[in-house]
This record gives sequence, structure tokens and C-alpha cells, in this order.
Amino acid sequence: MSGTLYVVGTGPGSAAQMTPETAEAVSQAQEFFGYFPYLDRLNLRPDQLRIASDNREELDRAQAALTRAAAGARVCMVSGGDPGVFAMAAAVCEAIDKGPAEWKSVDLVVTPGVTAMLAVAARIGAPLGHDFCAISLSDNLKPWEVITKRLKLVAEAGLVIALYNPISKARPWQLGEAFEILRGVLPASVPVIFGRAAGRPDERIAVMPLGEADASCADMATCVIIGSPETRIVAREGKPDLVYTPRFYAGDSQ
Repeated sequence: MSGTLYVVGTGPGSAAQMTPETAEAVSQAQEFFGYFPYLDRLNLRPDQLRIASDNREELDRAQAALTRAAAGARVCMVSGGDPGVFAMAAAVCEAIDKGPAEWKSVDLVVTPGVTAMLAVAARIGAPLGHDFCAISLSDNLKPWEVITKRLKLVAEAGLVIALYNPISKARPWQLGEAFEILRGVLPASVPVIFGRAAGRPDERIAVMPLGEADASCADMATCVIIGSPETRIVAREGKPDLVYTPRFYAGDSQ
């Protein structure tokens, strides 16, 4: 008899940002697969088994979890943020698509989570208040040329852009190049939000204009949100500035 595979996201890192649905799935599961830091966010019971692996072993991890679920176990695949946003739900679906027939019989339950761009946006106001997109700057799974083309096109379309995986030791130059591409399309005054570890004790939020945006302000724990030409900053005496994108499109009438 096939078991169950829960695919969950822990949120950006604060326990308060994990949904009750995800917490219930965690309580039901017997075996947990995931990247080391994400598993560390869970308070597992002694009877719950933890199988940790490296961040670049997504497909192998999905296959291992499906094998156990197909054998009848209640398995939990753990991601950060939301499992369907640049995370493990897609890897699990890919493994089912390409794997043996018995994996298609597994009871698959994907629970929605709080992804980084939502946590960062909530900290600063409402920069995602109008149309927006999310782009990963990692070129591990797609060519850099595709990323740069998408950046230019969505900037020309007037979308707010949330950048995931903005920088790493192996890719120290890509965020800076992305800013240069966007400066060729967007006004220098467009707000850029650097949201690091939103909701965790080491949280850091910074806002600066695109013309002055410095890639060194980001690391792999940072989600970068680039506003559109319509995104506004509201100064408040004695309180942090608010950044928001109006719900109604003004366009050339501004």
C-alpha cells in the first residue's frame, strides 16, 4: 500500500511564519527529507526520522522520499519558504513524471507556505501591490542569457521584480550585472529593497534607489525587490519609510 508524501515549506525562518496546515503535516509524518538548515527549523519528536542532504541534491532527495512513500511510509519533504516557489514541490513533481509507475500512486500533499518575497514585502509596506514577478538569479538550471532577457522584458513591462538567489560565492557578479541591465530600462529613482532573513533574529531590511543599489548588500539569505516606475516611498516622521506600489495603474499620466 502506498503511503503519503507531504511537501511543506517552513516559511522564511520564524516559527510564527509556518502555517498551521504545515505544522499538522509535520506532526503526521514519520520520515523527513530536506536540506540541513530547513530540517533544523523543525522540532522533531524522537520517533521521527531525519534524513538531511545538501542543497544541490534536490532530484535525488525527491526520488528517495518517493521511494519511501511508495513503500507505505508517511514522508515529509521540507523546503524553506513556500515549497512551490523555487523549491522542492517542482522537483517532486518532476520525479513523479519521470519515475516508476508506483510513484504516481503516492498520496501527494503540498501545503502552501510563506515565501521570502511576501515576508520582505510585509516588513516594508506593499511593494507587491500591483503586478509583479519572481526571478531566480541562479543559473544552475537555466542559462544566464535567459535570465538577463527576462529581466529586461519584465522591466520594460513595468512589473515589480522579486529576485531570489541573488548572489553566492560562486556567482558574486550576477546581481551587479542584473542591476546594470535594469538601470538601462528603469529610472534611477526606482526603490530597491534588500530583505535579509525576514522574520528571523538576524533580519536586515534596507531600501535604496536603483541608481545607488549595491550588490554587496545581498547574500543568499536576501530577497531583493526592485520596484516599478510607479512604486512609491512614504516618509514617516519617527517611523520607518513605507514602500508601496499603487493598485491602480497611472502609466504616462503620472
